[in-house]
Amino acid sequence: MIVLGRIVAPFGVQGWVKVHPFGDDPLSWREMAQWWLADKAEAPAEAWQPVKLAGFRAHGAGFIASFEGVTDRNGAEALQGRYIAAPREAMPGTGDDEYYWGDLVGLSVVNESGESLGTVESLMSTGAHDVLQVRDGDEERLIPFVAAYVLDVDLSGRTIRVDWQKDW
Repeated sequence: MIVLGRIVAPFGVQGWVKVHPFGDDPLSWREMAQWWLADKAEAPAEAWQPVKLAGFRAHGAGFIASFEGVTDRNGAEALQGRYIAAPREAMPGTGDDEYYWGDLVGLSVVNESGESLGTVESLMSTGAHDVLQVRDGDEERLIPFVAAYVLDVDLSGRTIRVDWQKDW
């Protein structure tokens, strides 16, 4: 499952919820007839429960969603804190040089000198750009996921090549 975001709060009294997306272009999620919800982002596949999407739209600076069968605030409150995900095959396609976070987690990171910097453990959004959280044993590196530092992403080779020194 690729984790897309999280339900952060109920919205109104008709069962809508506020959604915090992880990544760009969340409005493309409307193309999916259903989403999957779970209490933990790292939940096993069988723990994700499918829900039919009834509505999803931008609202102010955020996003709101509604699901079939959730018609009041109590139902929306029961969903608060749940993670939203989808299987990779249900996701809308990506453009050139676009990646789902889930596709990057677990990739090896090497610098231009061929030195291993570790493995992508997760990503985070800072508002300005996304940041790779790279783990090498007990050491963690935070590498901005921008063209100035990320030179190449090879999904089939499971490697990200960066302009980053090992001692930074």
